[in-house]
Amino acid sequence: MDLGIIGQAAGLFAVTNIDDILILALFFAQGAGYPGSTRRIVLGQYLGFAAILAVAVAAAFGATFLPESAIPYLGLLPLALGLKAAWQAWKDHRDGSADEEEEQAEEGGPGPLEVAAVTFANGGDNIGVYVPVFATAGVGGMSVYAVVFLVLVAVWCFAGKFFATRPVIAKALARWGHVLLPLVLVTIGLLILIEGGAFGL
Repeated sequence: MDLGIIGQAAGLFAVTNIDDILILALFFAQGAGYPGSTRRIVLGQYLGFAAILAVAVAAAFGATFLPESAIPYLGLLPLALGLKAAWQAWKDHRDGSADEEEEQAEEGGPGPLEVAAVTFANGGDNIGVYVPVFATAGVGGMSVYAVVFLVLVAVWCFAGKFFATRPVIAKALARWGHVLLPLVLVTIGLLILIEGGAFGL
């Protein structure tokens, strides 16, 4: 096992996914107190990142499931989820009924598909970085990159959970998380759309 490739893989993952820690911390804060929420968030993160890896590996072998022109439109996913979260927060704030609290308790914070959608959309631009690296690394090197990336997803989840449970941060997220999560998701969505030139922006 080449330590050089492991180091390169770790560096590439860290540089392309640094913003995911904030998003994960917000998701963990949103799921605080709900049984099984950590498992659902970690599962969603793995699903989303596995999809990114699958598309990047396929593209490195010459298959193009996503035309490059379609990638900016992935910004619609976090944008829609952010607007949905904002609507939910406004509704909860407006009437704060016991029924809604019970419904939220059943849901247990963010679901795996919601987390996966945000992870995939936020990492859509990473695919363009990973493809040439994977294509030149060969099958053996690509396997090392994939293993290192998947191990680091767990580290990222741990870091997100760690930040979300620090008393000062947890208190701030508990107070402002319902505002921050929609804001961050909408911002990510708009940035992906604008930077990619979607809809002629």
